[in-house]
Amino acid sequence: MALGGGTFTTQNKILPGSYINFISAKRASSALSERGIAAISLELDWGVSGEVFTVKADRFERKSLEIFGYPYESDALKGIRDIFKNSHTVHFYKLNKGTKASNAFAEAKYDGKRGNSLKTVIVANIDDPGKFDVSTYLDNTLIDKQTVGAPSELKENPFINWKADVTLAETAGTPFTGGENGEQPTGTEYQTFLDKIESYNFNTLGCLATDKVIKDLFVAFTKRMREKVGAKFQTVVYQNLSDYEGVISVENKTTDADPQSLVYWVTGASAGCAVNKSNTNKKYDGEFTIDVDYTQTALEDALLAGKYIFHKVGDEVRVLEDINTLVTYTEEKNSDFRSNQTVRVLDQIANDIAVLFNNRYLGKIPNNDSGRVSLWNDIVRHHQELETLQAIENFKADDVVVEKGNEKKAVVVSDAVTVVNAMAQLFMTVKVQ
Repeated sequence: MALGGGTFTTQNKILPGSYINFISAKRASSALSERGIAAISLELDWGVSGEVFTVKADRFERKSLEIFGYPYESDALKGIRDIFKNSHTVHFYKLNKGTKASNAFAEAKYDGKRGNSLKTVIVANIDDPGKFDVSTYLDNTLIDKQTVGAPSELKENPFINWKADVTLAETAGTPFTGGENGEQPTGTEYQTFLDKIESYNFNTLGCLATDKVIKDLFVAFTKRMREKVGAKFQTVVYQNLSDYEGVISVENKTTDADPQSLVYWVTGASAGCAVNKSNTNKKYDGEFTIDVDYTQTALEDALLAGKYIFHKVGDEVRVLEDINTLVTYTEEKNSDFRSNQTVRVLDQIANDIAVLFNNRYLGKIPNNDSGRVSLWNDIVRHHQELETLQAIENFKADDVVVEKGNEKKAVVVSDAVTVVNAMAQLFMTVKVQ
């Protein structure tokens, strides 16, 4: 995020970069970047502490035991499975910092209570009594086995680090003890996460906190990143109406887990939703039980308040409408901006054009007629691709104007797009003859 970015009022920016405004029209690489990347901080029983670690969906399926300390199908990973229902990449951050479990032979690689499920089994090798078979178990699962003649021959595995002064001796099973998750994360840990995640690219940020101070911290971070830094993403929070297009407030609680657990699925679904799609009426295919006991009036009131709410349709649970928390409309931001599909299209344009300019033009292409025509062509091709995908409509090349700015290094782009939204309401009149 070293380059300048965000919105502008006048052409007074200092850092080189891309400054892009979106406003409502008054009423009476041109390649598209990939979506499906999420970021979330959470408390874990096992895993890397103090650093962001990135996991792709296929690696999660194959290496969940190594990464999170539990097999893929474990109930402890329900939320993580939910976020991967619709996203392909997630930047994780473990908020809690605890202590590592250990025994006489080794120490757990990561802190957390899950390390207490490890144990070491050492037996004499049948074929060579002068050697030992040294096995590491997690619960009853064998995760590593080595045959060695001396402690110096032991090699680390993904779960433990051998102690330097270890003496090998037969044992039927020596458990690890002392592993703890640590204290409840505070605002300090959340702020550290936000500081670290700032340099990453993602489409949606998830906040599992229930404390309003921490939720407001995420909202403030989102506003700063969108408007000052130019990083276009949305943040999913639990029951925190922020009146802002960059924030999605999940209203429903889950009844079989922490009440805010639906944030996992919504974060993944928002990140993974294509630029020409909407999550309106999307079926919840996650694993939590959701409270959907709402009357028709309550659902209407929820939408008017900017709540992202699920309701029951037959035997299924579905998203009522894919909206964010924006409820105060202005001439520059009208009701179109409450639609997450609209925001996704505009964010796609901002992110793609910024990447295009920063990588292809910044410091490389002269700010003359030829250079500006080249930029114009790239932006037009980008928008034509969006129109082909039916994300925008009625686009004309004349809608893009590229001109020289107030200074020799500045270029000014005027752009106009009409965003397409998915059908959500049907009004039909049948004439009976």
